[in-house]
Amino acid sequence: MIGERIKRLREKKGYSITKLADLAGVSKSYLSYIERNMQNNPSLQVMAKIAAPLDSNIEYLLGEENDPKDSKETVEEQLDEEWRSILKRAVDEGMSKGDFQALKDLIRSNLWKEGLQEQRDPSDEKKKTSNIIILHIDN
Repeated sequence: MIGERIKRLREKKGYSITKLADLAGVSKSYLSYIERNMQNNPSLQVMAKIAAPLDSNIEYLLGEENDPKDSKETVEEQLDEEWRSILKRAVDEGMSKGDFQALKDLIRSNLWKEGLQEQRDPSDEKKKTSNIIILHIDN
């Protein structure tokens, strides 16, 4: 499924495998393996790198949501003034789309891990801690 969605988005953008591989910073052969479903478990980092030039996201590539382009609301309608201000400052300070995606993926991963820990021992009342790591992905 991941490979089919990547291929569909790549062709929709008019990119060759070589072009997308260059834009994403992954090898052409690895991207080809993913598209042909010979590699079914690419890392979140690789998926984020592939999703960015396709104007997509990891959730869509994993089949967890519909195509982001199908959304009826525009970004402006979804974000209030405070969010726009936060995003503008982050971009002004040098954050890229890849940085935002990597941060979002890290937070999602931490939430998933916390969910697994709660399932293992829900009676554990220990204080939850958070480790935040900022990843920088060069585009």
